[in-house]
Formats: sequence, C-alpha cells, structure tokens
Amino acid sequence: MERTPMDSKAPLDVIASSLRRERARAGLSLTEVAKRAGVAKSTLSQLESGTGNPSVETLWALSVALEVQFADLLEPPRPKVQVIRADEGPAIYSEKADYAATLVAASPPHARRDLYRIVVAPGPGRESQPHMPGTIEHVVLSTGRALIGPLEEPVELHPGDYIAYPGDVPHLFKALVANTTAVLVSETS
Repeated sequence: MERTPMDSKAPLDVIASSLRRERARAGLSLTEVAKRAGVAKSTLSQLESGTGNPSVETLWALSVALEVQFADLLEPPRPKVQVIRADEGPAIYSEKADYAATLVAASPPHARRDLYRIVVAPGPGRESQPHMPGTIEHVVLSTGRALIGPLEEPVELHPGDYIAYPGDVPHLFKALVANTTAVLVSETS
C-alpha cells in the first residue's frame, strides 16, 4: 500500500491552526519560519491554509523552527481549568473614580467569542456535551453559587469568581442556590 506523506484523514485544519498559532506566538513572519525550517514559503503558506500535504520531515522541521514539540502541531492545545476568585487577579484602578478593572482572560489571535447571560435555578444542572475541538468556556459568576467546569471535576464558584475550562469535553453548570446568574463566553479558535 503506497502512502502519501500524510494520511488523508489527518487533521489538516488542526495542523494549519497550530502552525498559525505558534508562528504568531513566536512573532515570526511566514518567510522567517520557512527559512529556519528549510521549507519553501509556498509550502508553509499552503500548510497554514489547510491545503498542504505535509510529510513527517516537514512537520518536524517546522516544530524545530518554531521551538515547539512535534505533537503540539498535531493536537489542539488542551487548556487547563483556570479559576480566579473575586478578590484575586491584577487590578488596574482609576484615579478619578472608585473603579477597578481586572483582566481575567485576553482573546487569542483568530478566536471567535460568543457572550451569554446565564440564569439558572437549583436542580440537576445543565450537563453539556463537548463542543467543537478547541472550544474554551469562560464564566464569571454574578450571583448565587454554582458548580461549573468539566463534568468530572467541576469547581464551586461564588459571586465574582471566574473559571475557564475546556468546552470540548463534557461539562456542567449546576446552580446550588436560587437566583444564580453568570456571564458565559464561549471561545472557539
């Protein structure tokens, strides 16, 4: 059986996204990465657009040029659960008003974010099936108390707490008291 450089079922879109992400992270141009990897700029361009057919050697050279593990190009990153309690995080204060802003999550390049207001009553909770690969959910609890996060390890949040967790695994939002509200951001890159 003759094999092409990459099995036709390979996740070319994941490789394309990984290459773009890692090149942006490194702050390198298409030309510079191609030069460092010893591949044609047109080849790298095709791979980043998901139309190329990379060999193991090409991907290996690109991983070395980008200073990442080979597997980082083949699998979407799996974010860990991140929790920021209401009184934590770096705050920036206004000189003219009683105002503080705390950045809890910056948007990565090429990401899409949908914003939701959540209102939930106590009960069995909302068990969600996995969303698209690479989805991350961000929640800031506004009122009440809730268990939120991966189905296997949800975290109890209180008003003002923030959590980020992979949305591409089964996950839970379960109110523990009446009048529980939150802001949810679903991010897909």
